[in-house]
Amino acid sequence: MLASATDQNRNAGLRVLSVLKGATGPLVGLILLCVFLSFATDKFMSVRNLLNILDQITVLGIMAVGMTLVILIGGIDLAVGSVLALTMMVMGYLANQLGIPLILGILIALAVAAVTGAISGLLITAFRVPAFIATLAMMSVARGLANMITDGQQIVGFPSWFSLLAYTRFGGFLTLTVAIMLVVFVLGWLYLRYTSGGRSLYAIGGNQEVARLAGINVNLYTVGVYVVSGLLAGLAGVVLAMRLDSVQPTAGVTYELDTIAAVVIGGTSLSGGKGGIFGTIIGVLIIGVLRNGLNLLGVSPFTQAVVIGVVIALAVAAEALKRK
Repeated sequence: MLASATDQNRNAGLRVLSVLKGATGPLVGLILLCVFLSFATDKFMSVRNLLNILDQITVLGIMAVGMTLVILIGGIDLAVGSVLALTMMVMGYLANQLGIPLILGILIALAVAAVTGAISGLLITAFRVPAFIATLAMMSVARGLANMITDGQQIVGFPSWFSLLAYTRFGGFLTLTVAIMLVVFVLGWLYLRYTSGGRSLYAIGGNQEVARLAGINVNLYTVGVYVVSGLLAGLAGVVLAMRLDSVQPTAGVTYELDTIAAVVIGGTSLSGGKGGIFGTIIGVLIIGVLRNGLNLLGVSPFTQAVVIGVVIALAVAAEALKRK
């Protein structure tokens, strides 16, 4: 019986290690960052501040899951920030200008976001356009369309229940927006860890030709991950609209950089085939905690940009050294 219990403990430890694989470094970094900030400012470890951090990372967290899937296959999606803005403007225009029920407007806007991802995926697979160029083009198109809808003007004012979803803490703890992010995290983790589709993404990222010879439909999976990335960018736009109670075509500028940074800091390789959702969660938390801590310490936004850039550079350098 003692041996059986020991085996069970060993198996449980191995399962934990498999989840943490590739993310131990970022996890240690997150812990050290939290320890430093807890000494640097007494406000950081307050329950209110920790809940605020969760609220602030919801948009980034949702987008980062889609970006993780894209980067795992060796791709990149520079359009997510612009797709977020386009989704917000389509939703706002349909609901506030045309009088369509808000729920229906959200569904149509999410469909538009998914279509942008499908177009990017088709450019990459059918026309062999490099992912960087295809998504850069979509970034420009989506941002232009977002501005064209209202000639660059914002739309303000949604039903009160819509905005309250972002601020009402159910059970005194969890807002709906945070719950949406957590559900997206769990679904992404389950897909990558327990489905053949998830294993196929790792195979494609490792070597596309070998994956194709193994019977994996590389083009279908490639289009699929870009559709998911676009859809999640759209969902993040809906969440941001809840928080702001308004939509504007300039929303989401540079969000693609933060999203890629979170994924890379979390240990997902830019060359594809390595990484996962758990590391991305840690990367999102690192960026959220870092921004929050710098704000508490009174650091200017310009300096914050420099610090975030240095952290990204160090994360990529650490990945390169680890590969060597």
